[in-house]
Amino acid sequence: MSTERASPRYSGIELWSPAEILDAMVEGQFTAVAAVRAARGALEAAALAIETRLKDGGRLVYVGAGTSGRLAVQDGAELLPTFGWPADRLLLLLAGGDAALLRAVEGAEDDAEIAAELVRRHAIDARDALVAVAASGTTPFTVAALRAARARGALTIGIANNTDTPLLAEAEHPVWLDTGPEPIAGSTRMKAGTAQRVALTLLSSLVMIRLGRVYRGLMVEMRAVNSKLARRSEAILKELTGCDREAAHDALRRAEGDLKAAILLLEGCEPCEAVAILARTGGRLDAAKKLVPTRPAPAKD
Repeated sequence: MSTERASPRYSGIELWSPAEILDAMVEGQFTAVAAVRAARGALEAAALAIETRLKDGGRLVYVGAGTSGRLAVQDGAELLPTFGWPADRLLLLLAGGDAALLRAVEGAEDDAEIAAELVRRHAIDARDALVAVAASGTTPFTVAALRAARARGALTIGIANNTDTPLLAEAEHPVWLDTGPEPIAGSTRMKAGTAQRVALTLLSSLVMIRLGRVYRGLMVEMRAVNSKLARRSEAILKELTGCDREAAHDALRRAEGDLKAAILLLEGCEPCEAVAILARTGGRLDAAKKLVPTRPAPAKD
């Protein structure tokens, strides 16, 4: 496997000057991004396929082990505050469970049986889309989860940094990130990890954009879970509607933090009316705005 192979390019790296070591590692990061660019077509096809499942009410499932699993979990976790993705439609399967987020869990990545059991336990099926990530493309836990999910009808996307591997062979949408040998042989937290992180970010962001969770480049499904995001919500409302801060704050209060509903309130809707319009349009704000009823101008004395 290319990710495990020592490269003559980095032979004796420990003897180089600090500047030379950093230059070599930065060069590797550019290689990682180039690998993602080369896989753009595969990422696009995977995103469109995921969109179809999620439009029908399916769940988005991430699975992985070790560094790859942590990157997958991170990407999934960020969908909730950034895009307001419902927690009950997100499933994160990490070999070793939550404990593996902070430290290596011995033998977890080799446990194919528990992976298949998790797929059954969570009833992953044809409504769902599963994204499996493994630098090697051979990790037993990750491959077994993907295989079990596909057998149950789920859409499967495999992301790996080695070609001709089981994860890519068994996925409906294989994404090969050709990052090659690492500056430190086998340390896939480096080039391979960067490429995985970028690929996951692009994939999930494209899916969320396609699902109408971005409007005019803004995060209109964002949930204000802290004061910084509350200020950002108000700023988004001000930018999209031209209202002042007080009106933005009041609209968000009346809409219970729902940015899209708050926008419709500022255009004259009542809260229940805004919710109904968004439901009719599948949450797409551009379509919802067209359905806002025109209110008669107040009569003059």
